[in-house]
Amino acid sequence: MFRRLYDRIISLACHRRASAYLSVLSFTESSFFPIPPDFMLIPMCLAKPARAWRYATLCTLFSIFGGMAGYLIGKLAFDWIEPWLMGSSYADAFVFAVAAFDKWGFWYILLAGFTPIPYKVFTISAGVVGMPFLAFVAGSAVGRGGRFFLVAGLIRFGGEKLASRLRKYIDLIGWAVLVVATIIFLILRLNASPA
Repeated sequence: MFRRLYDRIISLACHRRASAYLSVLSFTESSFFPIPPDFMLIPMCLAKPARAWRYATLCTLFSIFGGMAGYLIGKLAFDWIEPWLMGSSYADAFVFAVAAFDKWGFWYILLAGFTPIPYKVFTISAGVVGMPFLAFVAGSAVGRGGRFFLVAGLIRFGGEKLASRLRKYIDLIGWAVLVVATIIFLILRLNASPA
């Protein structure tokens, strides 16, 4: 099922309305859909490298809008989706995300933008815990924008060879960025704590 879905998304990257599909995919992945927009962003940047920044901008904007929808789902409709969410494969990630939002807020949503975990887990969690909305939007903009512009830039300047390697190691790269960013955050937080 997921292989067919993945193949369908790759085929949409070559469509004349690919930018619209990329926008829809970016929106839905941040609120309810399991496939990240990188799977369309990468082939689109390969096909038209001069438009890489435009594609990254679309991904970022629509991911933020989708994140807002996910936030509202968590804030207003969590009772309705809770049975499904807690019975899904995302349950553990969701429980962890709720606890992390309580502790780190803005920094956590910023880091979440880089992880391979579907972004909807984080956006819904942010709504459930009532994270301040402006901090949520700002963290989403920096985190998601950083991720999509990094991917677009790497593909624009690295070409096909880099794209195949990136696809192979995308989960490892995402986790590595998350670990490094978490270590930096913890060091800064410890240094800022009163002695």
